[in-house]
Amino acid sequence: MPRLSEVITALDALWPPSRAEQWDAVGTVCGDPDAEVSRVLFAVDPVQDIVDEAVKLGADLVVTHHPLYLRGTTTVEAGTFKGRVVHTLIKNDIALHVAHTNADTADPGVSDALAGALDLRITGPLVPDPTDPEGRRGLGRLCELDHPETLSAFAARAAARLPRTAQGIRVAGDPEALVRTVAVSGGSGDSLFDQVRAAGVDVFLTADLRHHPVSEARERGPLALVDAAHWATEWPWCEQAAAQLDAISERHGWGLRTHVSRTVTDPWTAHAPSDVPSSPSSISGAPN
Repeated sequence: MPRLSEVITALDALWPPSRAEQWDAVGTVCGDPDAEVSRVLFAVDPVQDIVDEAVKLGADLVVTHHPLYLRGTTTVEAGTFKGRVVHTLIKNDIALHVAHTNADTADPGVSDALAGALDLRITGPLVPDPTDPEGRRGLGRLCELDHPETLSAFAARAAARLPRTAQGIRVAGDPEALVRTVAVSGGSGDSLFDQVRAAGVDVFLTADLRHHPVSEARERGPLALVDAAHWATEWPWCEQAAAQLDAISERHGWGLRTHVSRTVTDPWTAHAPSDVPSSPSSISGAPN
């Protein structure tokens, strides 16, 4: 079995910490570099449910996309929910490693996994990494559909192929408009509207879209928007990341067993739909 330090070296080669945004908090949160690793659990969020799952599984390492302490802390006291996570990990000899914005822009990265889940053909990054001479790394992905379909059908595709959440899929645009080209960005994406407009795509699928940026984007042109839950747009990366570590383990003869958590850690738990008039479209729209 490999030591934790060897596994972390492999993970850092996939998602170099130097490529994370300056404000980000990536890397190993806790763990003994000399400890042996046999089971690895991948998840989006380092919350207590995931850590409890790792304990039950007998995992030696948890790899999450979201950081535990993004803005730092002055305490890991077990009475706080993040402190309890740290205590549970250490008591059970489980390491925690984070790949966040360095995984967003990787090749393949979070948006590659999202595009793959939607069965889209990737044509390049939405925001290319200027340090990548091959032009493959960067934030978000530009994609094409094999065959044009309506915005309504595309939204149904997203609803069917992304993990189910209370939010479901929200849509801004004409349900009957044809979609041929798509931009995707896992996680919060409304800071990318300028790049999406410049790319000239028909629809942008991302998460955490806010009222004012969406309203302004819709007023400026015909760009359609599809808003999924943050967790749902990033969960496909867990399967992709686990497969990448599986391939490394096989090359090195490590015999690692990787697992992807199916625990839904999206914070929204229920959805009460508005009482709206019936519509011939498969997408319900709020009255004007």
